[in-house]
Amino acid sequence: MLNWMNMPRVLKTKNSFLRACIAALALLALAVPAFAQEGSPKTPETGVEDGAASLEERLGGTEPAAKVEEADLAYGAFQRGYYLTAFELALPRARLGDPKAQTLIAELYDRGLGVPRDEKEAAAWFKIAAGNGDREAQFGYAVKLLEGKHVAADKAEAKRLLKLAADDGHATAAFNYAQLVLDEQPTTNGARAALPYLKQAAGARVADSYYVLSQLYQSGKIKGYPEEDKAFDWMLKAARAGIDTAQVELGIWLVNGYNGVKDDKAGFGWMKRAAVGGNVIARNRLAKMYAQGVGTKADPAEAAKWHILAKRAGLADTWLDDFINTIDRKLLAKGLEAANRWPSG
Repeated sequence: MLNWMNMPRVLKTKNSFLRACIAALALLALAVPAFAQEGSPKTPETGVEDGAASLEERLGGTEPAAKVEEADLAYGAFQRGYYLTAFELALPRARLGDPKAQTLIAELYDRGLGVPRDEKEAAAWFKIAAGNGDREAQFGYAVKLLEGKHVAADKAEAKRLLKLAADDGHATAAFNYAQLVLDEQPTTNGARAALPYLKQAAGARVADSYYVLSQLYQSGKIKGYPEEDKAFDWMLKAARAGIDTAQVELGIWLVNGYNGVKDDKAGFGWMKRAAVGGNVIARNRLAKMYAQGVGTKADPAEAAKWHILAKRAGLADTWLDDFINTIDRKLLAKGLEAANRWPSG
């Protein structure tokens, strides 16, 4: 029986944060829906909750009625997919110093909506709007500073802007600010400084924050000892939110009996969910679970299938190589055929 306790941990804390942060920012950046092209109105997507004000709220603000009406017209055009109209309505306000309109112009340039895409021009408008206090622009410009594209990279300024946006209620900025703090201070002080920002992000349902909170409580850096109950609860919440790395980690915890909670069947379920979703580590672990009958009936063909899929993705495993070399050739052929048909197999 393979010792699951000796398996490499899924948690990674030594990778360069900057690469991970930029990737996370790229996925979460601005949360502006990709609507229809000009002249093809569509209803914006809903359900993206990062705690930030909607574009409508940002453009409305508390300005006098005439200005609010102009801003609403620009937003209304944006919302309906009339991007060029939105640009034309927002540009005069942006030139007069309206930070909300400046942010809208930046977003239109950044995504090439209604106007040719121009990331350099977008960065310039983000910078202006950020300087004028718009939290969406502060977040957007921080992304540019971390990426170092079209502006000189400046991690310190990015961190400052993320904190400003976070303190103004931008939950995605709060999450990324906390990550920067943890990267720079992997200590108790850093953990305690990052904690309220992670909780802010979690309160706004930024799912990645659940996983980081679990890591933080498990590390013991907050109180000097691991808080395993909290770590488990946050890991479970992250897994339920669809974070595949959390699903893998939770699966291993349940098989190992983390914090006294052992459930092989549930561990298998989480591992399979992550594997089906494309996580390569999960596919490797799932192959071992099928090979050994952990949480499920032993199935050499399925073990071969998942091992082949993981190996094709670049994750080699000599233990599994040896295992599938010992199984019946018909079962191996069945596993290979299933892997070749994946995802329909």
